[in-house]
Amino acid sequence: FSLFFCFPDEFKAFLKKLPTDHFLNTSAVLKFWTSDLVLQRRYGLLEASTKVVLGKAIKIVRKLFALSKRCPTQPKISLPRERTLGFWLNKAQSLLYCSEHGVYGSFSEEMHGCICAAEQRTVCQGNVPCKVGEGTLCSSCAPDNITRCGTCLPGSILHMGFCRPNIANSLDHYVNFDFDMPDAEMRHLLQRLDSRMEVHAIYISNDVRLGSWFNPAWRKRMLLTLKSNKNKSNLIHMLMGISFQICSTKNSTLEPVPAIYVNPFGGSHSESWFMPINQQDFPDWERTKLDASLQCYNWTLALGSKWKSFFETVHIYLRSRIITDDPTVNETLFYEPLDLEDHSANLGYMKINSLKVFGYSMHFDPEGIKDLILQLDYPYTEGSQDAAFLMLLEMRDRINRLSPPGAQPLDLFSCLLRHRLKLSSSEVARIQEALQSFNAKLPNSTEPELSQLCS
Repeated sequence: FSLFFCFPDEFKAFLKKLPTDHFLNTSAVLKFWTSDLVLQRRYGLLEASTKVVLGKAIKIVRKLFALSKRCPTQPKISLPRERTLGFWLNKAQSLLYCSEHGVYGSFSEEMHGCICAAEQRTVCQGNVPCKVGEGTLCSSCAPDNITRCGTCLPGSILHMGFCRPNIANSLDHYVNFDFDMPDAEMRHLLQRLDSRMEVHAIYISNDVRLGSWFNPAWRKRMLLTLKSNKNKSNLIHMLMGISFQICSTKNSTLEPVPAIYVNPFGGSHSESWFMPINQQDFPDWERTKLDASLQCYNWTLALGSKWKSFFETVHIYLRSRIITDDPTVNETLFYEPLDLEDHSANLGYMKINSLKVFGYSMHFDPEGIKDLILQLDYPYTEGSQDAAFLMLLEMRDRINRLSPPGAQPLDLFSCLLRHRLKLSSSEVARIQEALQSFNAKLPNSTEPELSQLCS
């Protein structure tokens, strides 16, 4: 017998408090159950009194068994079985969803439907509302048909009463990422210094003139830049390799040690990242000898598809170290400043004949991206705001996925907004906050920790 036959008013009041505009699973019913203090207090009193009655019944049963030892037939005694909390939660679901036409059935969460008596298989089945909230893409059921979804969560679209993930539209109109070349083919073209792989950049240096001999003492600074905002505002560029041809005078005791910094989208030199050449599994320079008389070498660094990244300017710092076969000498011991009193070492001179970057350029529409950003606040049509959010999130993630190696990936997307779209720091921060807020509402969303490169 149900305990609630003793106090139907409390249970009826509890049922009336349960929302009927969406489906309640066992966990949801439990939350309402535990928050109903009147019900809890009454249920606790009945539970305690039932234990007392059950204890007395057990004693009577034992006496009956003792008295019936000599009887020809043993008595059949049945005690009321304990009703667990799960029973009452399911009872609430059954009364909500399986009590049509005055016929009562039992609700099954596995079937998401009712189990009715054999002779009344579908009579007790009521309308089971749609599922909403966590684990679903639905935010509310349709008012005209509660069994179907009426409104979807951000990032989803409604189709025939069901929600499905809204896939971001193609980004090709804004940024074209599609360029895949096998590493073997890229390496072959790079070794040949094939002009089809070269991205033509402007060489700038106050320290070194191409094709002229120079004293290798002290650090030399050079850079290759594209000046995209001025010359190629509709392109962004991918770095896949660097090559330079350097010569030394015969019997020189110095060898070059280049250090590379890459600026992805413009801005100051401080907004560049350092290439960890020959660290962990990052590639190293490949040197190919060209001229025996002048000791000329081609130095080539092939990044390949694995380490490719965006670039606007490549900064090269050239230092020199003394060539030695002694393993005890620290090879990072640079020879600077020049010791004029030491005439025993033949320092020699160096000459850089060429300095090139290799990769490819991609279509880029800054005005189109600005228009997408504008729709975050002023959507053109219903649904265009979510579409803009999804496209910008896809763009952000694909750009940041090409972050260089490091302890944490870099926030390259902010650099793009700051320097190629020329947005202020406050605008960039506002856009990033809006994207993070929208992304947090999407199912199974994650927000990786990023290091800031650009101010």
